[in-house]
Amino acid sequence: MFQGLRLVFAIAAVTFLLAPLLAILPLAFTSSVFLTYPIPEFSMRWFDVLFTAASWKRAILNSLIIGAGTTVLATVLGTMAALGLRNWRLPFKGTVRTLFLLPMVVPAVVLGVGMQVLFVRLGIASSYAGVIVAHTVVSIPFVVVSVIGALGGIDRRVELAASSLGASPLTVFRKVTLPLAMPGILSGAVLAFATSLDEVVLTLFVAGPNQRTLARQMFATIRENISPAIAAAAFLFIVGTILLAAIGLIVRRQVAARRGLQKSES
Repeated sequence: MFQGLRLVFAIAAVTFLLAPLLAILPLAFTSSVFLTYPIPEFSMRWFDVLFTAASWKRAILNSLIIGAGTTVLATVLGTMAALGLRNWRLPFKGTVRTLFLLPMVVPAVVLGVGMQVLFVRLGIASSYAGVIVAHTVVSIPFVVVSVIGALGGIDRRVELAASSLGASPLTVFRKVTLPLAMPGILSGAVLAFATSLDEVVLTLFVAGPNQRTLARQMFATIRENISPAIAAAAFLFIVGTILLAAIGLIVRRQVAARRGLQKSES
């Protein structure tokens, strides 16, 4: 009885989360100029608009540039932070970890106002560097959480064994810690890229007209002229995120399989 109720609740929760997507995604293939049902006939015209209209093309390119920069920066900094938080001798470890996670809970408007004031003084307002830094700030917590989870699953005795055999700390990190933590690092990188693609509020504050991202373009289109191009862009968003998540899952399984094979051989 209880198991059946849990199953019903799970199905209801998944349906509640996916229903809006199932409602909007088919409209990406409509031939109409309005977001309405029933669909007159299926067409790819709005995907053609995304890749031919100058505003949409520029927004997609900006999102890829900013997303790539954010992913690299957030992954490097988040991994370094997770390695530092792994040190049990770190004073006020819990407080430091909370500080790294603050961007997840601080309202985006507050962050946006503060970053806008700071970036003007630093001279990086309305620039790609400013947008990448802003997106990195809100992406780092996801990387930190993901990498800390991966590092928690590493047996410290493996690293101690490598050190006892004469390996330097850098060699231990490069040959032992980094490969074992790679699934968590890759998952954090995927989350950082997805966060950058989805960020609107910070982009409104720190980006200039030349840094309009796809999310910001969708937001502007909703305010100015609702068109099915928004549904087409949302379709690309969702498919791209699913593909990235699938790639991350495949890599994690391959690493886990290799790790199991190595254990069986030893």
